[in-house]
Amino acid sequence: MSAGPDHAALARIALGHITRVYPHSGPQWLNRAADWQPPEQAHPLFCGSYDWHSCVHSHWLLVRVLNCAPELPEAAAIRQRLEQITDDAVTAEIATFERQGASFERPYGWAWLLMLQAELLRSSEPLARCAAATLQPLAALLAERLQDYLPRLPYPIRSGQHNNTAFALLLCLEYARTAQDQQLERLLRERSLAWFANDSDCPAWGEPSGEDFLSPTLQQAVLMQQVMDGSAFAAWLDAFLPELAAQQPATLFRPVNVSERSDGKLAHLDGLNLSRAWCWFRLSATRPALLAMAEAHLTAALGHLEDDYMGSHWLATFALLAQQAASEHA
Repeated sequence: MSAGPDHAALARIALGHITRVYPHSGPQWLNRAADWQPPEQAHPLFCGSYDWHSCVHSHWLLVRVLNCAPELPEAAAIRQRLEQITDDAVTAEIATFERQGASFERPYGWAWLLMLQAELLRSSEPLARCAAATLQPLAALLAERLQDYLPRLPYPIRSGQHNNTAFALLLCLEYARTAQDQQLERLLRERSLAWFANDSDCPAWGEPSGEDFLSPTLQQAVLMQQVMDGSAFAAWLDAFLPELAAQQPATLFRPVNVSERSDGKLAHLDGLNLSRAWCWFRLSATRPALLAMAEAHLTAALGHLEDDYMGSHWLATFALLAQQAASEHA
């Protein structure tokens, strides 16, 4: 695997911004001026990292590092952060979700909160287990909203940004399986197959778009890898990307260029290289030749995790996803 930041370095990046409130980007639904709340009040638990969902998935990174390397010096600071997951803080977070309405942080923030909860649930750390119990009411609320939303969604959203359906389903599956929520898992599998099982000969048209951080094509492929058995998935992948061995569609195989990392939207493209690497590493479990593509994309982004705060408040999470997938399929 490409040399890059180790667990300690990634944890230090996240610890450096999870309590940094400003600059802050976060929508609030306002019926009157008095409804506005500063981030610290609206989100006492997840008010840092520029926006709510980035703060949530930075906590996932920290818990993941703690679970993988509990002896690191950074583990003490991570444990201290887990102590901040209190009943009062979670109650305030729930109140904000109830005030903001059913579409707030849908589906990206929901998926990352559930991914965080899955990591807490599988932890052997006493503080993490305690945090999981405290956070469960918020996880339950978002799982309930997800189960209400998915049957009403007539078509999957195939964008390269936060509203991508396949990405959300992939993370939520992690939670459903870890929490042994069979009802949620059945729904996720059912909707995944209904939306994507019959797709074939994907042209990857429009990829990449200039502000993407996800590949709709590759996210869909990795999702199907999770909901199909091995032989069924192999047949599906052959139909979906019939020229994969010839590295076609070529646009998926070339790491993208980033022109300006101080622009938050343009900095998304560093994340696209990382999320593509994550997907290529996962797909290489059945197509070993794809390892070279994964390495190329990972190498293109690892040197830029801290170039500017517009990237550094979130890129480390996607670097860890890619590195984790690389180690699983080495």
